[in-house]
Amino acid sequence: MTAPKTTGGPASAASGTSGTPVTFPEVTDPRAENSPAAFVSHTLLQTQRLLLRWIRDPSTMVQAIVYPALMLLMLWSVLGISITRATGTPSIFGTAPMMTIVGAMFGSIASGLALRQEWASGLLSRFWVLPVHRASGLTSRLLAEAVRIMLTTVLIVAVGFALGFRFDQGILPGLLMMLIPLLLGLGFATMVTALAVASAKLPLVELLSLFATLLLFFNSGFVPTNAYPTWLQTFVENQPMSCAIDAMRGLSLGGPVAEPLIKTVIWSVGAILLFAYPAVRGFRRAAGTPP
Repeated sequence: MTAPKTTGGPASAASGTSGTPVTFPEVTDPRAENSPAAFVSHTLLQTQRLLLRWIRDPSTMVQAIVYPALMLLMLWSVLGISITRATGTPSIFGTAPMMTIVGAMFGSIASGLALRQEWASGLLSRFWVLPVHRASGLTSRLLAEAVRIMLTTVLIVAVGFALGFRFDQGILPGLLMMLIPLLLGLGFATMVTALAVASAKLPLVELLSLFATLLLFFNSGFVPTNAYPTWLQTFVENQPMSCAIDAMRGLSLGGPVAEPLIKTVIWSVGAILLFAYPAVRGFRRAAGTPP
Protein backbone atom coordinates (compact mmCIF):
# COMPACT_ATOMS: atom_id res chain seq x y z
CA MET A 1 0.00 0.00 0.00
CA THR A 2 2.94 2.33 0.74
CA ALA A 3 4.82 3.00 -2.47
CA PRO A 4 8.57 2.38 -2.15
CA LYS A 5 10.92 5.25 -2.74
CA THR A 6 12.70 5.04 -6.07
CA THR A 7 15.64 6.67 -7.74
CA GLY A 8 16.79 7.07 -11.29
CA GLY A 9 19.35 4.28 -10.85
CA PRO A 10 19.33 0.81 -12.38
CA ALA A 11 16.01 -0.94 -12.56
CA SER A 12 15.33 -4.63 -12.24
CA ALA A 13 13.69 -6.37 -15.16
CA ALA A 14 11.35 -9.30 -15.67
CA SER A 15 9.73 -10.89 -18.66
CA GLY A 16 6.05 -10.07 -19.24
CA THR A 17 3.45 -12.43 -20.67
CA SER A 18 4.20 -11.24 -24.22
CA GLY A 19 7.93 -11.68 -23.83
CA THR A 20 8.54 -7.94 -23.56
CA PRO A 21 10.81 -7.05 -20.65
CA VAL A 22 8.99 -5.36 -17.79
CA THR A 23 11.07 -2.98 -15.70
CA PHE A 24 10.45 -2.23 -12.04
CA PRO A 25 11.84 0.75 -10.12
CA GLU A 26 14.66 0.06 -7.73
CA VAL A 27 13.55 -0.18 -4.11
CA THR A 28 15.59 2.18 -1.96
CA ASP A 29 13.42 2.12 1.19
CA PRO A 30 12.49 -1.53 1.84
CA ARG A 31 9.89 -2.02 4.57
CA ALA A 32 8.72 -5.42 5.73
CA GLU A 33 4.97 -5.77 5.38
CA ASN A 34 4.69 -7.08 8.97
CA SER A 35 6.66 -4.21 10.50
CA PRO A 36 5.06 -1.76 12.96
CA ALA A 37 5.69 1.14 10.57
CA ALA A 38 3.89 -0.70 7.77
CA PHE A 39 1.01 -1.53 10.11
CA VAL A 40 0.46 2.14 10.99
CA SER A 41 0.86 3.35 7.40
CA HIS A 42 -1.38 0.68 5.88
CA THR A 43 -4.05 1.06 8.57
CA LEU A 44 -4.31 4.81 8.03
CA LEU A 45 -4.41 4.41 4.26
CA GLN A 46 -7.18 1.79 4.38
CA THR A 47 -9.10 3.83 6.94
CA GLN A 48 -9.07 6.75 4.51
CA ARG A 49 -10.32 4.44 1.74
CA LEU A 50 -13.23 3.20 3.86
CA LEU A 51 -14.28 6.68 4.97
CA LEU A 52 -14.27 7.95 1.39
CA ARG A 53 -16.30 4.96 0.27
CA TRP A 54 -18.88 5.44 3.02
CA ILE A 55 -19.21 9.13 2.24
CA ARG A 56 -19.96 8.26 -1.38
CA ASP A 57 -22.38 5.45 -0.44
CA PRO A 58 -25.97 6.75 -0.07
CA SER A 59 -27.17 3.79 2.02
CA THR A 60 -24.44 4.24 4.62
CA MET A 61 -25.03 7.98 4.88
CA VAL A 62 -28.79 7.50 5.20
CA GLN A 63 -28.57 4.84 7.92
CA ALA A 64 -25.78 6.56 9.86
CA ILE A 65 -26.83 10.23 9.71
CA VAL A 66 -29.96 11.09 7.75
CA TYR A 67 -32.25 8.48 9.30
CA PRO A 68 -31.33 9.23 12.96
CA ALA A 69 -31.48 13.00 12.43
CA LEU A 70 -34.88 12.87 10.69
CA MET A 71 -36.24 10.49 13.30
CA LEU A 72 -35.07 12.82 16.07
CA LEU A 73 -36.95 15.68 14.41
CA MET A 74 -40.08 13.56 13.99
CA LEU A 75 -40.06 12.29 17.57
CA TRP A 76 -39.59 15.81 18.89
CA SER A 77 -42.35 17.29 16.73
CA VAL A 78 -44.90 14.46 17.15
CA LEU A 79 -44.27 13.03 20.62
CA GLY A 80 -41.95 15.52 22.30
CA ILE A 81 -44.58 17.68 24.00
CA SER A 82 -46.69 14.68 25.07
CA ILE A 83 -43.71 12.84 26.55
CA THR A 84 -42.51 15.98 28.33
CA ARG A 85 -45.91 16.56 29.89
CA ALA A 86 -46.30 12.92 30.93
CA THR A 87 -42.84 12.54 32.46
CA GLY A 88 -42.07 16.08 33.61
CA THR A 89 -38.68 15.84 31.88
CA PRO A 90 -37.82 17.32 28.46
CA SER A 91 -38.04 14.44 26.01
CA ILE A 92 -35.04 15.64 24.03
CA PHE A 93 -32.72 14.43 26.82
CA GLY A 94 -33.85 10.90 26.04
CA THR A 95 -34.41 10.98 22.30
CA ALA A 96 -31.16 12.78 21.39
CA PRO A 97 -28.96 10.17 23.15
CA MET A 98 -31.15 7.42 21.68
CA MET A 99 -30.56 8.68 18.15
CA THR A 100 -26.78 8.81 18.63
CA ILE A 101 -26.89 5.14 19.60
CA VAL A 102 -29.16 4.38 16.64
CA GLY A 103 -26.73 6.15 14.31
CA ALA A 104 -23.82 4.12 15.67
CA MET A 105 -25.66 0.80 15.39
CA PHE A 106 -27.35 1.19 12.03
CA GLY A 107 -24.25 2.75 10.51
CA SER A 108 -22.30 -0.36 11.56
CA ILE A 109 -24.94 -2.54 9.93
CA ALA A 110 -24.56 -0.61 6.66
CA SER A 111 -20.78 -1.02 6.94
CA GLY A 112 -21.22 -4.75 7.52
CA LEU A 113 -23.27 -5.04 4.33
CA ALA A 114 -20.54 -3.14 2.47
CA LEU A 115 -17.98 -5.61 3.84
CA ARG A 116 -20.08 -8.47 2.48
CA GLN A 117 -20.06 -6.79 -0.94
CA GLU A 118 -16.27 -6.43 -0.87
CA TRP A 119 -16.01 -10.11 -0.02
CA ALA A 120 -18.36 -11.13 -2.82
CA SER A 121 -16.57 -8.95 -5.38
CA GLY A 122 -13.18 -10.39 -4.47
CA LEU A 123 -11.76 -7.07 -3.27
CA LEU A 124 -10.74 -8.55 0.08
CA SER A 125 -8.83 -11.30 -1.72
CA ARG A 126 -7.04 -8.80 -3.93
CA PHE A 127 -5.89 -6.85 -0.88
CA TRP A 128 -4.82 -10.09 0.79
CA VAL A 129 -2.28 -10.97 -1.92
CA LEU A 130 -0.73 -7.50 -1.86
CA PRO A 131 2.25 -6.71 0.41
CA VAL A 132 -0.07 -5.28 3.05
CA HIS A 133 0.14 -5.80 6.80
CA ARG A 134 -2.34 -8.56 7.62
CA ALA A 135 -3.75 -6.82 10.69
CA SER A 136 -4.34 -3.50 8.94
CA GLY A 137 -7.48 -4.62 7.11
CA LEU A 138 -9.56 -5.36 10.20
CA THR A 139 -7.96 -2.64 12.33
CA SER A 140 -8.72 0.00 9.70
CA ARG A 141 -12.39 -0.99 9.72
CA LEU A 142 -12.69 -0.49 13.46
CA LEU A 143 -10.78 2.80 13.25
CA ALA A 144 -13.03 4.00 10.43
CA GLU A 145 -16.06 2.97 12.51
CA ALA A 146 -14.75 5.04 15.43
CA VAL A 147 -14.35 8.11 13.22
CA ARG A 148 -17.81 7.64 11.71
CA ILE A 149 -19.46 7.15 15.10
CA MET A 150 -17.89 10.30 16.54
CA LEU A 151 -18.87 12.41 13.53
CA THR A 152 -22.41 11.04 13.63
CA THR A 153 -22.66 11.71 17.37
CA VAL A 154 -21.52 15.30 16.97
CA LEU A 155 -23.99 15.96 14.15
CA ILE A 156 -26.97 14.43 15.97
CA VAL A 157 -26.14 16.24 19.22
CA ALA A 158 -25.94 19.46 17.19
CA VAL A 159 -29.47 18.79 15.92
CA GLY A 160 -30.49 18.08 19.50
CA PHE A 161 -29.06 21.42 20.64
CA ALA A 162 -31.28 23.15 18.08
CA LEU A 163 -34.24 21.39 19.71
CA GLY A 164 -33.34 22.22 23.31
CA PHE A 165 -30.73 19.66 24.34
CA ARG A 166 -28.07 21.03 26.69
CA PHE A 167 -25.09 19.93 28.81
CA ASP A 168 -26.71 20.90 32.11
CA GLN A 169 -24.07 19.05 34.13
CA GLY A 170 -21.15 20.90 32.55
CA ILE A 171 -18.75 20.52 29.67
CA LEU A 172 -16.65 17.64 31.03
CA PRO A 173 -19.65 15.36 31.73
CA GLY A 174 -20.95 16.39 28.31
CA LEU A 175 -17.72 15.33 26.62
CA LEU A 176 -17.80 12.03 28.50
CA MET A 177 -21.39 11.59 27.33
CA MET A 178 -20.22 11.95 23.72
CA LEU A 179 -17.86 8.97 24.18
CA ILE A 180 -20.59 6.53 25.22
CA PRO A 181 -21.92 5.96 21.66
CA LEU A 182 -18.31 5.31 20.62
CA LEU A 183 -17.87 2.68 23.35
CA LEU A 184 -21.12 0.86 22.62
CA GLY A 185 -20.71 1.35 18.86
CA LEU A 186 -17.30 -0.35 18.76
CA GLY A 187 -18.69 -3.36 20.60
CA PHE A 188 -21.60 -3.51 18.18
CA ALA A 189 -19.29 -3.02 15.17
CA THR A 190 -17.14 -5.95 16.29
CA MET A 191 -20.25 -8.13 16.40
CA VAL A 192 -21.40 -6.91 12.96
CA THR A 193 -17.99 -7.65 11.46
CA ALA A 194 -17.98 -11.17 12.90
CA LEU A 195 -21.45 -11.86 11.51
CA ALA A 196 -20.65 -10.28 8.12
CA VAL A 197 -17.74 -12.64 7.49
CA ALA A 198 -19.24 -15.69 9.21
CA SER A 199 -21.05 -16.90 6.10
CA ALA A 200 -21.42 -15.80 2.50
CA LYS A 201 -24.91 -17.31 2.30
CA LEU A 202 -26.73 -16.66 5.59
CA PRO A 203 -28.28 -13.15 5.98
CA LEU A 204 -26.91 -12.70 9.50
CA VAL A 205 -26.37 -8.95 9.22
CA GLU A 206 -29.90 -8.46 7.89
CA LEU A 207 -31.30 -10.45 10.82
CA LEU A 208 -29.25 -8.33 13.20
CA SER A 209 -30.89 -5.25 11.66
CA LEU A 210 -34.30 -6.61 12.69
CA PHE A 211 -33.06 -7.18 16.23
CA ALA A 212 -31.63 -3.64 16.39
CA THR A 213 -35.01 -2.29 15.26
CA LEU A 214 -36.66 -4.19 18.12
CA LEU A 215 -34.25 -2.59 20.60
CA LEU A 216 -35.03 0.80 19.06
CA PHE A 217 -38.70 0.59 20.04
CA PHE A 218 -38.18 -0.89 23.51
CA ASN A 219 -35.73 1.34 25.36
CA SER A 220 -35.75 4.13 27.92
CA GLY A 221 -35.17 6.83 25.31
CA PHE A 222 -38.86 7.06 24.38
CA VAL A 223 -40.38 7.00 27.87
CA PRO A 224 -39.13 6.01 31.34
CA THR A 225 -38.80 2.30 32.02
CA ASN A 226 -41.70 2.29 34.48
CA ALA A 227 -44.05 3.32 31.64
CA TYR A 228 -43.67 -0.12 30.04
CA PRO A 229 -45.67 -3.18 31.15
CA THR A 230 -44.31 -4.72 34.33
CA TRP A 231 -43.26 -7.96 32.63
CA LEU A 232 -41.21 -5.98 30.07
CA GLN A 233 -39.48 -3.52 32.39
CA THR A 234 -36.52 -5.75 33.28
CA PHE A 235 -35.67 -6.28 29.62
CA VAL A 236 -36.07 -2.59 28.76
CA GLU A 237 -33.97 -1.42 31.71
CA ASN A 238 -31.04 -3.75 31.06
CA GLN A 239 -30.84 -3.90 27.28
CA PRO A 240 -27.69 -2.18 25.93
CA MET A 241 -29.41 0.82 24.34
CA SER A 242 -31.24 1.71 27.57
CA CYS A 243 -28.06 1.43 29.63
CA ALA A 244 -26.22 3.82 27.29
CA ILE A 245 -29.17 6.23 27.08
CA ASP A 246 -29.59 6.36 30.86
CA ALA A 247 -25.89 7.05 31.34
CA MET A 248 -25.99 9.81 28.70
CA ARG A 249 -29.11 11.33 30.26
CA GLY A 250 -27.44 11.36 33.66
CA LEU A 251 -24.33 13.06 32.29
CA SER A 252 -26.35 15.73 30.46
CA LEU A 253 -29.56 16.37 32.40
CA GLY A 254 -28.70 14.75 35.72
CA GLY A 255 -29.51 11.53 37.48
CA PRO A 256 -27.88 8.13 38.05
CA VAL A 257 -24.69 7.62 36.07
CA ALA A 258 -22.57 4.92 37.71
CA GLU A 259 -24.92 1.93 37.34
CA PRO A 260 -25.98 2.49 33.71
CA LEU A 261 -22.40 3.38 32.74
CA ILE A 262 -21.06 0.17 34.29
CA LYS A 263 -23.73 -1.83 32.45
CA THR A 264 -22.78 -0.11 29.20
CA VAL A 265 -19.11 -0.97 29.72
CA ILE A 266 -20.03 -4.59 30.43
CA TRP A 267 -22.16 -4.83 27.28
CA SER A 268 -19.50 -3.16 25.11
CA VAL A 269 -16.41 -4.94 26.42
CA GLY A 270 -18.32 -8.23 26.52
CA ALA A 271 -19.25 -7.88 22.83
CA ILE A 272 -15.65 -7.08 21.90
CA LEU A 273 -14.27 -10.05 23.83
CA LEU A 274 -16.93 -12.41 22.53
CA PHE A 275 -16.78 -11.46 18.86
CA ALA A 276 -13.16 -10.31 18.36
CA TYR A 277 -11.78 -13.79 17.70
CA PRO A 278 -14.61 -14.84 15.33
CA ALA A 279 -14.17 -11.50 13.52
CA VAL A 280 -10.43 -12.07 13.03
CA ARG A 281 -10.85 -15.69 11.93
CA GLY A 282 -13.77 -14.87 9.66
CA PHE A 283 -11.97 -11.92 8.07
CA ARG A 284 -8.89 -14.03 7.32
CA ARG A 285 -11.06 -16.74 5.80
CA ALA A 286 -13.07 -14.23 3.74
CA ALA A 287 -9.92 -12.53 2.47
CA GLY A 288 -8.19 -15.79 1.64
CA THR A 289 -11.12 -17.58 0.03
CA PRO A 290 -13.58 -15.48 -1.99
CA PRO A 291 -17.14 -16.90 -2.19
